[in-house]
Amino acid sequence: MRSANVKNTKIVSLLLTVIFVMMNMVLQVAADVDQPELTIPTLDQINCRSYCVYDKTADSIILSLNENEKIYPASMTKIMTIQLGLDYLDSDDYLTVTQNAMDGTTYDSTMMGLSVGEIVEVSELYYGMMLPSGNDAANVVAEGVISALFEKYPAGGDVGPDGINASYFEEEMGLTSEEIVTSYKLTAFAKLMTLRATNIGCTGTNFVNPNGLHDDNHYTTASDLTLIMANAALNEDFCKVINSPTHIFQATNVHTEDGWSMVKNTNSLLSDPWLCARTAEGHDTHITAFVGGKTGTTSMAGTGMTVYTVNENGHELFISVCGIPGDHYAYQTRYVASVTAYGHLACWESDPVTVIPGNLGDYQRFNIPDSEAPIYDPLMVPGDKLEKDFIEEAMEEEESSKQNTEETITESTMEFNQQVVPEEPPQEKTRYERFLENPVVQLAIENKVATILVLIIVILILICIILLIVRSINRMKRKRRLRRPNMRPQRSAGDYIR
Repeated sequence: MRSANVKNTKIVSLLLTVIFVMMNMVLQVAADVDQPELTIPTLDQINCRSYCVYDKTADSIILSLNENEKIYPASMTKIMTIQLGLDYLDSDDYLTVTQNAMDGTTYDSTMMGLSVGEIVEVSELYYGMMLPSGNDAANVVAEGVISALFEKYPAGGDVGPDGINASYFEEEMGLTSEEIVTSYKLTAFAKLMTLRATNIGCTGTNFVNPNGLHDDNHYTTASDLTLIMANAALNEDFCKVINSPTHIFQATNVHTEDGWSMVKNTNSLLSDPWLCARTAEGHDTHITAFVGGKTGTTSMAGTGMTVYTVNENGHELFISVCGIPGDHYAYQTRYVASVTAYGHLACWESDPVTVIPGNLGDYQRFNIPDSEAPIYDPLMVPGDKLEKDFIEEAMEEEESSKQNTEETITESTMEFNQQVVPEEPPQEKTRYERFLENPVVQLAIENKVATILVLIIVILILICIILLIVRSINRMKRKRRLRRPNMRPQRSAGDYIR
């Protein structure tokens, strides 16, 4: 019986091997890791309160919806916070996290992860407020700005970047400089934010805090947000921060190891800017660089994003999409991509001249599809200045390459036409090729799933038949042994007596 079981096991193993071999012959396994194509919506399919595409180069709004309507900016507020930090603080200075700064957040705030008494480099705070959108980091920077302003530009002294000194806050708040620095830094910073907004041309903006937590008196417009972003983008360090997809924080006195936190940018378009390269109808938008941006989300504001981009014609476009409702949060990236795409197409159509050659792949190094692979300078980072000589050389090289290719194709075609190609005798087809031409085999290959199911069913039936045959053979052998006569010699009782 043991021998029969071993034979049965071998037969089953052999049949299973045959199954896998036949499945591999029919199936063609492919490891396709490319991202699926995603069609962005048209403008009339976007569900948001307002959007604005501001062409800074032409100083005009080229695409908009309710651009002057009051909206709540949420964490897009931090675009103003970081630009004030960059203007009043040195990035390699250090600030200490206070209890007041932490009290200015809520239990459900997005946070960098700071603790009271922690000493942090200012540049780290910029990444902390812009990538994971840390409200704690924004508050620490805000307090640092006011301390620096009151120290560098005291009442009665010189004025700072916004044309004021400490006396401005004393008059606005009705408090002494000492009282403001001791207990009202965040309030003073909000007034500085509103003043800066007015100075750069905003007409519908009022800030109450540096982080964007909801307050009915903390508001702006899509149009104003594009102006705020355009002003911030004048600073190269700002562009470097918003262009960073991730950041690893360095050690502090509280978090004693480098890499205590590794954060990702909340701006998904930074990693997939190719979504802006085509409109919903498939038109090339001629966007060349997607530098970065800032998202913002609260239950009252909805969600939105403000971004900085560059067109092939050299125009800098600043796009803000605001007030996407809660049940459409998942569409934030696609909505912003759509407004960006149609804005760039309109910009290109108004000035169709190539100033910055290449496409998104040349100035963006993350999640690049093959069609957007780098051509000119794969190491170039968005925000870098393109030299005129480089542009001209790149365009000349591209044009020369096209001409050489065309000439090569033409010469090859002429040479081919001049040659007499001898006819080769038809080769006899192999047995395998004749097998593949069989109509039944071709049908099986085209209908892979059905073929596999049929094969499995047939093989299972064969297994059952073979097992039944083996069982029948074993039963017959057993019956023969039972019918075989006993050949032992008969013994009498006396044979056992010695």
